[in-house]
Amino acid sequence: MRLRALLETEALGLRLLGGEDELDRTVRGVMTTDLRDPSRYLSGGELVLTGLAWRRNSADSEPFVRILASAGVAGLAAGEAELGDIPDDLVSACVRNRLPLFAVNEDVAFATITEYVVRQVSGERAGDLAAVVDRHRRLMTSGPAGGGPDVVLDLLTTDLDLRAWVLSPTGRQIAGAGEPLAPGICAALASEHLAAVRTGRRGPHRISIQGITYSLFPIRGHGRAAGGPAAARDVRETVLSDWLLAVEADAGDWPAERLDLLQGVTQLIAVERDRRDAARTVRRRLAQEVLELVQTGAPPAEIAARLRVAAPVLLPGLGAAPHWQVVVARVDWENGDIPGGPVAQSLLEEILVDPSVSGPEPSDRIAVAHTGDEAIALVPLPSLSGDAGEDKGPDSALHADELLATVRDPLAAGLADDGRLTLGVSAAVHSAEGLRGALEEARHARRVAAARPGRVCAAGHHELASHVLLLPFVPDDVRRAFTARLLDPLRDYDRRHRAELIPTLEAFLDCDGSWTRCATRLHLHVNTLRYRVGRIEQLTARDLSRLEDKLDFFLALRMS
Repeated sequence: MRLRALLETEALGLRLLGGEDELDRTVRGVMTTDLRDPSRYLSGGELVLTGLAWRRNSADSEPFVRILASAGVAGLAAGEAELGDIPDDLVSACVRNRLPLFAVNEDVAFATITEYVVRQVSGERAGDLAAVVDRHRRLMTSGPAGGGPDVVLDLLTTDLDLRAWVLSPTGRQIAGAGEPLAPGICAALASEHLAAVRTGRRGPHRISIQGITYSLFPIRGHGRAAGGPAAARDVRETVLSDWLLAVEADAGDWPAERLDLLQGVTQLIAVERDRRDAARTVRRRLAQEVLELVQTGAPPAEIAARLRVAAPVLLPGLGAAPHWQVVVARVDWENGDIPGGPVAQSLLEEILVDPSVSGPEPSDRIAVAHTGDEAIALVPLPSLSGDAGEDKGPDSALHADELLATVRDPLAAGLADDGRLTLGVSAAVHSAEGLRGALEEARHARRVAAARPGRVCAAGHHELASHVLLLPFVPDDVRRAFTARLLDPLRDYDRRHRAELIPTLEAFLDCDGSWTRCATRLHLHVNTLRYRVGRIEQLTARDLSRLEDKLDFFLALRMS
């Protein structure tokens, strides 16, 4: 049954205070509580009835509502018998968390509402209950222990004629039934899912791509599911690590039984996800041990010994010692109250896998540790040998600009407007002696990336031989003073006269001072270009024919 049906039943005495857009939510049960934290008793889909005895002051409303929203309840109904009018702070908290809120007339007993909901829900489920129980039993016996997510998805196809895929938060296909999805579609599905989760929209989320509708269900690991001990955790802690289930169907009109079944599927796949996370413990520990030795200045022989232990785990059967690259990533949230290290660690373990490779196994060759808000990956690269046995370097070294090419959109959706990912990649090294330098190189590259605009930025070791290496280390006050002195007069003039001096300066420098090429690019007559450049020189007391002044303008534009 839907929330809308409850509102339309006059005998229940419900008055809507907020959440009109959410009235199509399905009610699967009812619960009465005055506990400050009722999460352990919630499984999702309930109409929660409360007399507000848990509320001591206005600060109590937000935590209580957040717990309910995280648990996936259908709505909240607050009685007016205790306090009279429902407090404004509770109404505001429900609006922020997109939780429908009803006021219950003081003349209506909670028992009346409970009896009505139980009777309606039981009646709707009675006809198909046996079939639902049978499907759940079949899914449980064919779950992760019997072949992983693919077996569960195959059962969905044969039993319900539903095609479904499990995707990572970056859009990489983990498992699927039938033909794999195109990478572009996977990325679009992941982007839509992450954007919906960040805005608090209730799942399943629906999206239409190339005329096909997909319904997206979150797959939350143990402790993240509704009602678990971590039900009230901030969504930013898990949004960039949780898998999702994409089903080729429109779940908007599905009966409650089918939605229940799909929720059961996500729980089964979550068990498999947790098992694979646990399997990463050894690789994470190896990475942590190696990095601690590197950062504390341990002798190369000791580091090399740890690498010999790590190599067979990460590249079984390789035989020869690989090259290594170091990748450093950092996730920063604007208010700084969410630890970024674990999030960056999960992201690196996914980003460093070839996006064209399906299945979870490729990530088993990535060792990532985290310290504070920083995650550090040791990436093994098999080496090539020439005819004479000489080393020709790594077979397939990582490149910063390629790492984020296919995952930038999904990650940006998950980071939304308050998160940022920056990443740096070192050159490949072939010995323990080179790891410390590689780590510092990757950290410097990440700082270069951090100096750039955008939510998702990366830089590689090759950029450290350029002037851009210096820019991240310029103090903010020096940066502001330098750019203001050179560019503020031009910006002020542009605002007053719409003269486009700043774009003209950028184009002139980009054309290496060539009047003809710059005029062509800007679609200007050369005399008009000369007039604008003369105005720039007059306003700044600089000479754009001098190399030193050109360089100052160039750096000011890069730092602004």
